[in-house]
Amino acid sequence: MDNDFRERCCIIYTMEEGEIKIPQINPDNGTPKPGFLARPKAFLKRRKKLIIGFFAIVIIFLLILIVPTILVYRDARGLLTSVSNLEKAVKEEQNIVRVKEEIQNVRQGLLRVKRSYKFLVWTKPIPLLGGYYRDGEAALNAGVSGMEAADVIMTAVEPYADIIGFTGSSVTAKSGEESANDRIEFIVESIKDIIPKLDEIYQKVKVVQTEINKISPSRYPVRFAGREVRSKVVSGISLVDEAAEAVANSKPLLEMAPYFLGIDGERTYLLIFQNDKELRPTGGFITAYAFMTVNKGKVQPGASNDIYNLDLKYKPTIPAPQPIIDYIKGPYILSKNLRLRDMNWSGDFKESMDLFITEAKKVGINDVDGVVAVDTQVVVNILGVLGQIGVPGFGNFSTEIVVECNCPQVIHELESFADNEGAVIWDPLTGKILQAPRGYGNRKEIVGPLMNSILSNALGQPKEKLPDLFQAGWRSLTEKHVLFYMFDKKAQEAVEAFNIAGRVKNFEGDYLYINDANLGGRKSNLYVTQEVNQEIKVAKDGSVEKTLVITYNNPQAQDGWLNSVLPNWTRIYVPKGSQLLEVDGFEDKGEVYEELGKTVFSGGFRLRPQGLKKITVKYKLPFKVKNNYDLLVQKQPGLDSPLYTIELGKQSEEVFLKTDKEFHFRI
Repeated sequence: MDNDFRERCCIIYTMEEGEIKIPQINPDNGTPKPGFLARPKAFLKRRKKLIIGFFAIVIIFLLILIVPTILVYRDARGLLTSVSNLEKAVKEEQNIVRVKEEIQNVRQGLLRVKRSYKFLVWTKPIPLLGGYYRDGEAALNAGVSGMEAADVIMTAVEPYADIIGFTGSSVTAKSGEESANDRIEFIVESIKDIIPKLDEIYQKVKVVQTEINKISPSRYPVRFAGREVRSKVVSGISLVDEAAEAVANSKPLLEMAPYFLGIDGERTYLLIFQNDKELRPTGGFITAYAFMTVNKGKVQPGASNDIYNLDLKYKPTIPAPQPIIDYIKGPYILSKNLRLRDMNWSGDFKESMDLFITEAKKVGINDVDGVVAVDTQVVVNILGVLGQIGVPGFGNFSTEIVVECNCPQVIHELESFADNEGAVIWDPLTGKILQAPRGYGNRKEIVGPLMNSILSNALGQPKEKLPDLFQAGWRSLTEKHVLFYMFDKKAQEAVEAFNIAGRVKNFEGDYLYINDANLGGRKSNLYVTQEVNQEIKVAKDGSVEKTLVITYNNPQAQDGWLNSVLPNWTRIYVPKGSQLLEVDGFEDKGEVYEELGKTVFSGGFRLRPQGLKKITVKYKLPFKVKNNYDLLVQKQPGLDSPLYTIELGKQSEEVFLKTDKEFHFRI
């Protein structure tokens, strides 16, 4: 059998059972098919491709992340330089032309960062990263609109820049006296220029507010690398909200400015001095009063007097609130009718002044256009800028802390003069004072001269101090240390819109206003601090229960003069219809009643020097919430910045309450 035959045929074996064919093996094609032994090699080849692919993806990912990040970082550094230059132009150079240039530089810097930031847009749909991207996008949009608003404002005031402490304008004050007069004229003239541009400014500020409010503080850690993070974000958002509200509410006030400044005719105001160290519902005990005229923007303080002298002329006829009778005693033992000095009992300044002015007219307080109430913090704020000033016949006054009271020297002197230690004895038949310490009825001797000295010093300040002086005045207004009550309807509406009228507000949502009254605790509020904690629980059906804890602390030792036992009456204003569940801490429990469109929980206690008092109130809101929980907290006039902590589930906010503030939480 030849080879060809063997290659093409099979070997056949014949057996009894049948025929069996056995395929022939080709010796030239003997490579076995891939099997188990060949798999590791193929697997390694595929694995190598996967590894290379994975690293390629990582490299591409890093490139599209790192390169844009480097670009953003580069442009952000340039932006920070522009911001620093703007700050320098405002605070150091005080050149309005340079300020306008740097505003534009900052705006251009923001636009450059926005362009490079867009290279990171691919992170937007990615969980976690996308949230941070959107926050950055919102912050950049807000910054651009903010700079545009600033440019509009600078353009409006540019012609008068020199008068408010900046160089580079076309108007230059020549002398100190002329400078003061020019500055007053500036206020009037610049207001006329700004009013038409307010709508444009507001629209841009509104964009800033809308964008900033897109940022979620809860995305950020409380602290990072030992530094506060979340609180800074919260503070920034709050600052923008306050600025937007101020711009929105400033138009009515600016439109009425010619009226307030006596441009169309002289205005006369009753100035009342409220001692916030003896806290009362509208900001402090009414200790003295004066008259002040304003004619074409020029202020002239007039005669001043002690409130006790006015009360001597007054015949009380209105029944006093029971807490005043029970706690103050003194003159109320003889007559339970309300004295003029205690008529600021309502937590709403307008309500208090409606009563006070009506009764004060009976003893000669007539022909005034309104009331301006100030407290001691205004004096401290302004002297903090002016430095030490002299008051003829009374010596020097400053904000230097003195050991006698651990307080500013001006506070020590005012309290020392007005409230020397000693008993006050009333005649049980006439109600007149028979015995009192020196200065008790002569606080008028210091109020008028002090006001004159502060005013003259403020108007004569060099331009370098004017921005700080403006800030001191602004802080006094916004933090409720100055309140206005006007007889003219439009003027009253204007001060209410700007939130300098001390009104109790209406609000769609939760509401809280804690109002305290020192009823015979001397000047203990100089030392007393207040902390407020609110724990909010929202049930599945949307009903809300709250636990409110108010902590009062007096760390100072008793001195028998300024600091003594504080008899305090507290009123807690909450949404009308709220249900009181539990209250603890009051020594004298008051009634639950309705007032000023709110439900009021009340009670009294006594806080000793170096003592602490906690008031706990649990209550249920009269409505249910869904998706969002909104809260308005109003600050009592005259009060310093109490610490507020608000907790809702895992969310919390902590803030020193300097003015009325809204809080918003997602449920």
